[in-house]
Amino acid sequence: MAERQRVEKNLEQIADPAERARQAYLEERRLFGKWDEALDTSQQGPRWLADHRIAELVAESLHYRDGRVYTLHAFCIMPNHVHLVCTPLEKSDGTYHSLTAILHSLKRYTAREANRILGRGGAFWQAESYDHVVRDEREFRRIIAYVLNNPVKAGLVSTWEEWPWNYLKG
Repeated sequence: MAERQRVEKNLEQIADPAERARQAYLEERRLFGKWDEALDTSQQGPRWLADHRIAELVAESLHYRDGRVYTLHAFCIMPNHVHLVCTPLEKSDGTYHSLTAILHSLKRYTAREANRILGRGGAFWQAESYDHVVRDEREFRRIIAYVLNNPVKAGLVSTWEEWPWNYLKG
């Protein structure tokens, strides 16, 4: 918590609002990278997604919603977490499918089915998720590369194409 307070204090001292926003964004990226690295290297906690049956279930569920509630751009299913890049689609009433509703539906269905496959009960996914609004094409490309290279960075494969649970819309 002390680090977060230090960062917030430093950000408050930046007079220019645009520069403050830029620095806040960079700090958000840095913290996300630290969290993702911890996930990639952790050997503790559930690693149910390493089971090909569960990874396949999640992959099929992500594809199923493509064109229905979002446009699927890319995903990476790691042994203990998933990265998803999608654009919510517009509903018939002119509003968009909310990311909260999309993730709730994905998590509810896949948790129920994964628990059935594994013969277990209880929580499967963490309650929270990390989402990020993509601001431009350059950032979109950077995020796609980050997602696809997650198994490479974790030392699981040499190239992103080798990872069986990576997807990139062609």
